[in-house]
Formats: sequence, structure tokens, C-alpha cells
Amino acid sequence: MESTTFDVAAPWQLSPDVSIRDEIFGALAYHHITRRLVFLKSRTLVDVVRDLHNHASAQDAITSNVAEAERDSYARALSALVNAEVVCGR
Repeated sequence: MESTTFDVAAPWQLSPDVSIRDEIFGALAYHHITRRLVFLKSRTLVDVVRDLHNHASAQDAITSNVAEAERDSYARALSALVNAEVVCGR
């Protein structure tokens, strides 16, 4: 696995190798190649991940979906999802 550094100012997207299944708590993300299962523990995070491809940067996607006081925690969550290969650069 190649390590990717998360840059909130860069363009990102849901990995094409990942499927998301909605759940009461948020969603399950399943990576079809690594067979890894990742829990997305909030509906807002699911919305941000699904909306990434519509924005020029992760910061723009966060800004349009998340209240200002919570934006840093969502940037950290996206960084973790990049490390888990759920989110990839575009």
C-alpha cells in the first residue's frame, strides 16, 4: 500500500473500489480489493464523502456540509479515510 498524504485543499473522491451501504449510525464502506470494512459513524460524514467529487477540494465539500465548529474533526476523519483507502485523490 502506497502512503498518501491528505491535503484538505486537494481534490478527492470516494474510491471506485469502495461501496457504501447506509446504516442507522451512518454507513459501512467496503473496499472490494482489500476487503476492508470501515464504519462511517455519522450521516454527515457519509454526505461529505459522497459529495467530494462535486467540489474542487475536500475543504469545499466540508464547508458545504458541516457546521464551522466541526470542520476540523471532519478533515481529520477524511484523512483517516484516505489512509484506509476509502477516499482517493482525483
